[in-house]
Amino acid sequence: MRIEIPEKKKLVYEMDMAIRWGDMDAMGHLNNTSYFRYLETIRIDWLVSLGQQPGPAKEGVVIVNAFCNFYRQIEYPGTVRLKMYASEPARTTFETWVTMERTDSPGVIHAAGGATTMWVDFPKQKAMPLPDWLRAIVTP
Repeated sequence: MRIEIPEKKKLVYEMDMAIRWGDMDAMGHLNNTSYFRYLETIRIDWLVSLGQQPGPAKEGVVIVNAFCNFYRQIEYPGTVRLKMYASEPARTTFETWVTMERTDSPGVIHAAGGATTMWVDFPKQKAMPLPDWLRAIVTP
């Protein structure tokens, strides 16, 4: 099953990430699990840029589900440009989307993934309404 990134979305963060030799698999391309690490890295860097250092003693985000579509192989060496988008804020959740392209071939999407992201009170382990400041950021 392929999940496509919607047209109505908002670019919220962008970063470049070096492809590491250890990210490769026996076939000589980026291991499938590495794509999910890249998705996690941009999500965490974005949250930190918003002053939201993840931690179990307060409120923050959890991932309800995640996916990745693989279009072209990514191989070492090189740099991947990650672009993170948001859309569809609901009461406690919003969707995040990430495209991955090599910096030496801009505009050519090698992979795209995303996640349903939920705002929670970690000590209470309970979903909470999205804070207004976050809703404003993720609303296209």
